[in-house]
Amino acid sequence: MLIWLLGLVLFALGICVSVALHEAGHMYTAKMFGMKVRRYFVGFGPKIFSFRRGETEYGLKAIPLGGFCDIAGMTALDEVTPDEAPRAMWRYPAWKRVVVLSAGSITHFILGFIILYLMAVSMGLPNYTDRPFVGATSCAPATQDPKTLKQEDCKPGDPSPASAAGIKVGDEIISVDGQRVETWDAAVKKIRDLRGEATFVVDRDGQEMTLKVDVATVQRVPVGSKPGGDNKLTEAGAVGIAQSGDLIQYGGLTAIGGTVAFTGEMFAKTWEGLMKFPEKIPAVVRAIGGEENDPERPVSVVGASVIGADAAERGIWSIFVLMLAALNFFVGVFNLLPLLPLDGGHIAITLYERVRDMIRKLRGLAPGGPVDYTRLTGITMVLVVIGGAVVLLTVTADVVNPIRLQ
Repeated sequence: MLIWLLGLVLFALGICVSVALHEAGHMYTAKMFGMKVRRYFVGFGPKIFSFRRGETEYGLKAIPLGGFCDIAGMTALDEVTPDEAPRAMWRYPAWKRVVVLSAGSITHFILGFIILYLMAVSMGLPNYTDRPFVGATSCAPATQDPKTLKQEDCKPGDPSPASAAGIKVGDEIISVDGQRVETWDAAVKKIRDLRGEATFVVDRDGQEMTLKVDVATVQRVPVGSKPGGDNKLTEAGAVGIAQSGDLIQYGGLTAIGGTVAFTGEMFAKTWEGLMKFPEKIPAVVRAIGGEENDPERPVSVVGASVIGADAAERGIWSIFVLMLAALNFFVGVFNLLPLLPLDGGHIAITLYERVRDMIRKLRGLAPGGPVDYTRLTGITMVLVVIGGAVVLLTVTADVVNPIRLQ
């Protein structure tokens, strides 16, 4: 229980750091361009302490679930003092405002990438892409049971072509007998067609190595066969390797490419999750009612912290770290959605003003001036109410019926 509580606190602390860095991204870019930053606070609610450095007040509030960066004149409707007016944010060029507004999400993306890179070089990254990484080397059993698909145990004298040729755990197979392979299935299919000596090219810590492998001839069922089926044994090539189905560890240099590829996968999954978000709301309601949890339902920071604590208690730190990285990517992408009051909504309005003024200039007209935010108050309030309701639902579900690691 103590480890679980420590994991919960540690994960919550990770969220707080992410939020603090998000707001710091806004603050530093605003200061870089000369905008006035009045306040930078971590948390909400009653103020615990604060101090002033230069023109900015820094502080901590009682509820560490968020934060804010108060930039003078974010919109033309914001009240500013006479000395702040020349440095009001809305007076700056559109590209500078877009940089400041997007800096929070960019900070999340950078933080998520750093977390994944450190994970890649320390504990490894999951092999989600089916790339042909070698997870184990062994003998190449002469046959297998066509009903259960279980291969025979290794016997003295059974060949171990991969080990004999110098293939090691963690190697990525680049090509087999001159044919480039990008997935594990492609590598297996090519190997099955081989007999005798063949040339393998593998990537080991960023260095390509060419190895000669004496492919064994064995009896195997066709690729794609299922246990219990009417499977027939046929002659096939084998080298005695198994796919890495868990974590793939990288060296310092190869981790850069591996992290870039994995980051792309996480972005794709994050976007897919956002697109499915509305259809998963009923699962949240069912969870509140005590029904069985859908493991793919949306979770709040409370639910994410519970999963992180479960992972810490079981010593599955890879899940703990992945959850932190995924949370950063999700918040970063979500915050860029073109909806007020999200940063993405303000970016959309800024870009609209820029495009509108370009068109007016082509027509010989003066710039149109700042957008009147009061006209958007109604839709903004609707979105705030919807967002608040979703947060309330997910937090309630995560308190009364949280998703737990089994």
